[in-house]
Amino acid sequence: MKILLVGATGTLGRQIAKQAIEDGHEVRCFVRNPRKASFLQEWGCELTKGNLLNSSDIEYALQDIEVVIDAATSRPDDPKSIYEIDWDGKLNLFNACESLKVKRVIFLSILLTEKFRNVPLMDIKFCTEKLLEKSDLDYTIFKCAAFMQGVIGQFAIPILDSQAVWMSGTPTKIAYMNTQDMAKVVVAAVNNPKTHRTSLPLVGPKAWDSNEVISLCEKFSEKKAKIFRVSPFLIRVTQKVVSFFQDSLNVAERLAFAEVTSSGESLDADMSKTYEILEVKKEDMTSLESYIKEYYQQILKRLREMEADLNIEEKKRLPF
Repeated sequence: MKILLVGATGTLGRQIAKQAIEDGHEVRCFVRNPRKASFLQEWGCELTKGNLLNSSDIEYALQDIEVVIDAATSRPDDPKSIYEIDWDGKLNLFNACESLKVKRVIFLSILLTEKFRNVPLMDIKFCTEKLLEKSDLDYTIFKCAAFMQGVIGQFAIPILDSQAVWMSGTPTKIAYMNTQDMAKVVVAAVNNPKTHRTSLPLVGPKAWDSNEVISLCEKFSEKKAKIFRVSPFLIRVTQKVVSFFQDSLNVAERLAFAEVTSSGESLDADMSKTYEILEVKKEDMTSLESYIKEYYQQILKRLREMEADLNIEEKKRLPF
């Protein structure tokens, strides 16, 4: 099928693009900066330049498209408000789908949006879900938790570098999922009518809290973590301060999301329905333990090789 992928340069979006090409689909990627997306062309994707805030860009990109996959969200370094980018952009996209009769839409959302409507990103995801439910589109909503790839930057690298790991609030159990596994599930839904007009959870095989993730990192890196605990009150104060400045608006909205991950409310769900409908096996999903173990094995091997090369160079410089 011919797919329009929005958010193709993101952590999950690029995996969806790669998986869709491997599965024989034609993929057109809607990107703001084609020069930063050249790797997608190398994989076999078509690029079309555009902005979700520009309706004519969307209408042009939707020509001859059968399926839209929306994996887009605003970037942390974008000065514009999440509401402007994520909400206005989504309205433009799905309104264009309805007017151009592109019925099939897959939307990537987040678990527990209904419980955290005071958090801008969660509120937008919730409203988008309701927008799709009231539409005539053949939508599938995947409600996600968090990416395993995010664990590397938040926990694995700081622990390896003997840097502080920041923690806040009540430890929240999160069912991290490998984006490669997520992409396989999302692409499997493209041609599956059983997923039409339904919401499905998309989470990893087990939920872990921050202390458990740190223990895994300590085990496989053989290093002790330096933990720096920040009170939720300090995060709220910081959020209020930066929200006074227009240029920091996106930062304030991102800080608000910390309320979700430090709430103690588990970001996990029963995946049995997703597995059954899409004929996916739980045992084929990557475990967080194996993911972290493989990361440290690879990075420590490289460090040993680099150290060996440096030792050889040092010996060459010796005067005897």
